[in-house]
Parts: sequence; C-alpha cells; structure tokens
Amino acid sequence: MDYQNDLKKLENIEHLRGMIDKSKTAMLTTFTVNNGFHSRPMATAQLDVEGSLWFFTNEFSSKVAEISHDNKVNVTYSNSSATTYISINGVAQVVDDRVKMQELWDPFVEAFFKGGLEDPALTLLRVDVSDAEYWDSSAGAVGIAFKWLKSVITGTPFEPGEHDKVDL
Repeated sequence: MDYQNDLKKLENIEHLRGMIDKSKTAMLTTFTVNNGFHSRPMATAQLDVEGSLWFFTNEFSSKVAEISHDNKVNVTYSNSSATTYISINGVAQVVDDRVKMQELWDPFVEAFFKGGLEDPALTLLRVDVSDAEYWDSSAGAVGIAFKWLKSVITGTPFEPGEHDKVDL
C-alpha cells in the first residue's frame, strides 16, 4: 500500500514540476502580524523529488522575519500563455546549506547577491509542500473553444481543462 502512495506522490510531483518549470516565477505569500497577508515574486530554484520547493533569499528580509512568526505559506504560479495555474500550501523554513546552494546556483541569482555563494545574506528558503491545487487548460484557445462548443451541443458541463487537488 505504501508503494502505491509513494508512486502517486512522485506522479503528482512530476506533474507539478512540469507546470512550475513553465512558469518559474512564483508569488510567495506569508502572513504578517500587523498587516495580514504579504505576497512577493520569487524565482523558483527547484521542486525536489521529496516535494519541497527551494528559493534563494536574503536572510535579513521581511519574508524571513514573517516566517519566523508563522511559517505557513502559500505559493502560487500563473502561466497565462500555457493556461496553467497552481496554488500550493506548505510550511517554510530557512536553510543555511552551502552545499545545496552550490547545487542550485544560477548566474541569475548573482544579480541579487553580488557576493555570489559567499554573500553573507544569502540563504535558502525551503517550502515543504503539504497540498496543491492546479488548473491546467494547456490545450490552448482552440482546444478550449472546442470543449466549450462540445458542451453547448451536448448539454454537458463545460470543463476547460484538468483540475485537481493533490496531497504531497
């Protein structure tokens, strides 16, 4: 039974990875004690095989301070050209792991951290994903129009694409 659950989890992760790789930029939402929800764009470094999202961040940023008070976060991806949308819930933590940083390093990150891997403010943010919900209408405009026309002709509900909730 665990084998089937593990296999389903891996399938879910791979499906999400395919959609995330097309978007790359996420909106990370944390919760502030005084102002409520706070969202900001983040470049995704990786969705690993365990189902954790990885981001580079500044150790002294407001998001790190907010996570130290409440580490439940939401991460969203929107790719309107591919018509895919993802909402991910999870628990965030700061990880100071230079080996992992080197593994995930991308020259793009250096634009934000001039000291490179040795930048004292550089750290990682890991989001352990608990569940995700996605909408995938990647059939494109023609495919969606065809599905709409089919629903009108047959009287069946219009379903523009795949929608699912998954636990990781």
